[in-house]
Amino acid sequence: MTTSFNNLFSIKGKVALVTGGSRGIGEMIAAGFLANGAKVYISSRKAAACEATARRLAETYGGECIALPADVAQVSGAEGLAKRLAELEDHLDILVNNAGVSWGAKLDDYPEAGWDKVMDTNVKGVFFLTQKLLPLLRAAGSAENPARVINIGSVDGLKSAIFDTFAYGASKAAVHHLTRFMATHLTKEHINFNAIAPGPFPTWMLSTGVGFGGATENVDWAAVGSRNPSGRVGTPEDIAGLAIFLSSRAGQYVVGEVIACDGGSVSTS
Repeated sequence: MTTSFNNLFSIKGKVALVTGGSRGIGEMIAAGFLANGAKVYISSRKAAACEATARRLAETYGGECIALPADVAQVSGAEGLAKRLAELEDHLDILVNNAGVSWGAKLDDYPEAGWDKVMDTNVKGVFFLTQKLLPLLRAAGSAENPARVINIGSVDGLKSAIFDTFAYGASKAAVHHLTRFMATHLTKEHINFNAIAPGPFPTWMLSTGVGFGGATENVDWAAVGSRNPSGRVGTPEDIAGLAIFLSSRAGQYVVGEVIACDGGSVSTS
């Protein structure tokens, strides 16, 4: 019997939901999915930004990109998002849990409100949105083609960061372990779980941390990248390529892993 390697990395025709998809890493992954033939729903807390990004991505890459605004830090928001998606689709092939926030403050002054906001969005939101979407994920998954859940963690969950973002690092370490925990329970139901731990990418979140004030254009990302072993920050192709791999036949046997996408900042430090 001859093995066929045709369409090994194809995600054409798959239905995907990317949370935090209006900007940053979520937008990069959504763009890559669209460019490779998936139907993509994006969600973010701010409706206007979510809808504007969906229109721009659809115009740029073709295909269908639909905005479903929601605050997944609230269980009610996760329930509402899952309900609206179920009204539009009878299955979900790919879920990318990317929505995330950070909070920086000196250790002695770190506020409970900041801790709770980070944990609610980055950990509780991942768990409960996945829970509410299980019927659609189960409907999509089969032994031949499992559904995929990709949780976006961070290198800050693998090593200590230089920033005073105590809750963020702890939340991403929790996401990494939650990924393994969910894989233990759901791989046999044909839902594959993996996590990506991004390093430095030109995003609003990193921009605020390195002193660019949230700007992502016309700022010195080369200076930030010069401190990375690869000599640069990440690109949309880097993060979308890994997400596409994990969502395709090529990545089907990769389960319960936390994969750094960081130019070597973790493994070479």
